Amino acid sequence: MKMKNALHRFDKPTRLRIGIAGIFLLFLGGAMLVLLPPNLPAEASRGSISTGAPVNFAFTQPLPLALPLDARKVALGQRLFHDARLSKDDTVSCASCHSLGTGGTDNQARSVGVAGGVGTINAPTVYNSGLNFVQFWDGHAPSLESQIDGPVNHPQEMASNWPQVLAKVVADANYPAIFAELYPQGITEATVKDALATFERSLITPDSRFDQFLRGDANALNAQEQRGYALFQSYGCASCHQGQNLGGNMFEKMGLMGDYFADRGGELTDADKGRFNVTGKPQNMHEFRVPPLRNVALTAPYFHDGHAHTLEQAVVIMAQYQLGRPMPPADLNDITAFLRSLTGQYLGTPL
Repeated sequence: MKMKNALHRFDKPTRLRIGIAGIFLLFLGGAMLVLLPPNLPAEASRGSISTGAPVNFAFTQPLPLALPLDARKVALGQRLFHDARLSKDDTVSCASCHSLGTGGTDNQARSVGVAGGVGTINAPTVYNSGLNFVQFWDGHAPSLESQIDGPVNHPQEMASNWPQVLAKVVADANYPAIFAELYPQGITEATVKDALATFERSLITPDSRFDQFLRGDANALNAQEQRGYALFQSYGCASCHQGQNLGGNMFEKMGLMGDYFADRGGELTDADKGRFNVTGKPQNMHEFRVPPLRNVALTAPYFHDGHAHTLEQAVVIMAQYQLGRPMPPADLNDITAFLRSLTGQYLGTPL
């Protein structure tokens, strides 16, 4: 009865999400069968993936080793991705805020754009972004192609527009011939977007040690990392962070089990409103696309506001405000050790 009364302080969608999470935890804690990845050694099937903790392998899948993309479009998109002429004053490229050398982001709470303009929200990683079901923290772009409009037109980012961008691309010595070979219509807003999005879809980072573990190498993760993976599930983290990208496939409210924004302090910004900015519905206030966890050890600071500066701090905050429970230091160390095993490779080179 106490639990039932306590739930009345949440709106109906939030109560539904809490209920789903509760069912998930019950499933893990009680009736869960231990499902093993293909070719895992037989001794693991006897309940000991070196730790004895039950683990369900059905919630996460390894990243594909390759994708069927047109290599010529990938190369063109890569060139455009690094071309600062897409910005108003030729100083900011896509790679300025999404550096492939620093986890696909810029490791800043707010990115710096044209003329020193400061963005309004933490730049998410571009790696594996093609696996996300929508783009941006508030999900207002349904595809990578439509996402490109955001930074190109944003006054604090590239501060440009499509007529300016297309004029620069047409005037380039090499772009017209390349576009003519790949696109019968030549250089248009749609073809520039297609090339950029094709390159971004190519930015998968497979073959992390966790991927190797999922594919059957029981020794790819050490004992602590395997304990961390079991705890990641038993705490309920996997109720939101699942699938190939360990996230990026649903929305969730920031502060399910506590008032994150009140405790964080500072003035609320439009960015803090999350999906409410898209729908205008009160039930979507403070909802965000669940961030994917691939390469998460490389993408600090964390959350839409860049408030968490370390991986450990981010996990503690999630345990408090999303799961409503404390996390002992030993569990925190094990879970963050597991999260560090999610760092993959790009074009065969470890990130």
